Amino acid sequence: MKIISLVLISIALIFFSYPHLALAKSHKNHNSNSNIINVKNLGAVRDGKTDSSAAFLSAWNAACKSESPSTIIIPTGTYAVNQALVFRGKDCKSKAINFVVRGTMVAPTDFRVLGKSDTWFAFEDVTGVSISGGVFDGRGASLWACKRSGKKCPRGATTLRFTNSKKIAINGLTSLNSQLYHLVFEGCEEVKVEGARVSASKDSPNTDGIHIQQSIGVTILNTNVATGDDCVSVAAGTHNLWIEDMACGPGHGVSIGSLGKDLNEPGVVNVTVKATTFTGTENGVRIKSWGRPSNGFVRDVLFQNLTMINAHNPIIIDQHYCPDDKGCPGQVSGVRITDVTYQDVHGSSGTPIAVKFDCSSEYHCTNIKLDDIDLTYKNQPPRATCTNVVGTTSGLMEPQSCF
Repeated sequence: MKIISLVLISIALIFFSYPHLALAKSHKNHNSNSNIINVKNLGAVRDGKTDSSAAFLSAWNAACKSESPSTIIIPTGTYAVNQALVFRGKDCKSKAINFVVRGTMVAPTDFRVLGKSDTWFAFEDVTGVSISGGVFDGRGASLWACKRSGKKCPRGATTLRFTNSKKIAINGLTSLNSQLYHLVFEGCEEVKVEGARVSASKDSPNTDGIHIQQSIGVTILNTNVATGDDCVSVAAGTHNLWIEDMACGPGHGVSIGSLGKDLNEPGVVNVTVKATTFTGTENGVRIKSWGRPSNGFVRDVLFQNLTMINAHNPIIIDQHYCPDDKGCPGQVSGVRITDVTYQDVHGSSGTPIAVKFDCSSEYHCTNIKLDDIDLTYKNQPPRATCTNVVGTTSGLMEPQSCF
């Protein structure tokens, strides 16, 4: 008994004298619950020349196997990613994978390497993926030149696409010179894009900044988009979209549509665009639909506190969209547009017609509200035109209402 007591006293003295020994096991368990993956340790080379595609896929596979949250680190440097990568989440054990990107990813200089691929970085069926920082350079200039020349060229690859995914966060990411669209969210839920920067030449074809389709609960905050197509394009099936504090231009503005290309098409509901500036854009806020039969619809849209700086068509609804006059001449849009509010839209128009509502002759635009519109054209009052639209006005109205 005396011996046992002496042993217990000795253990107690060791515990109080060297507490770090008692914490060693706990610390070890803590480390085992965190999964940090550095692509450099998996073979990624930051010289901008050596293809690091395999290392990125290995990092993803390692993260998926972990039941605990994982962090994939891409250190500073330039990484050549010469393959179209697909990150699949269907069998992932981890429901929280964070990419901490400090480096720059560059596509091949030859656009034909990726030109026929749908997407450069594709995420499919993932949950809880976040991307923080980083530069994704699609090097699309040579493909744009090919398209402008009239030669036969591949369609090009979207830089970053999320499909059928949930709880996605993009923070501080930069997308440069995408061959095609920059960021795409299709069939997604709970998406937040914040502090992103998208940049491409103003004459780059089909380089939409952010494209949203059949997605619910997408939020875009404090983002700067300068491109050759829509800053944000909102396609069929989009619900609960919030855009705030965005700078758009050059580009084609924020477009809901084009809608109604197909007969059976889900609608667009509850879209808010506020505190956004449009500089030198081809359009400001636009709703467009094909001039052809469709059961699509748009409702509950708010455009609020918008600044136009020499933006062409600051406010426009166009239901006679028919590119190349193919498949729609002489037909009437079936898309129903209702409950759209324009509130506090001010600044300068790049065209004499600052407000244009060109709606379907079969399904007129209804409950369109204009509240405090203050636009000029070359320091003179611009004009407004209305076709097949029913609406109301309140507050300051320049141009004069055509309702």
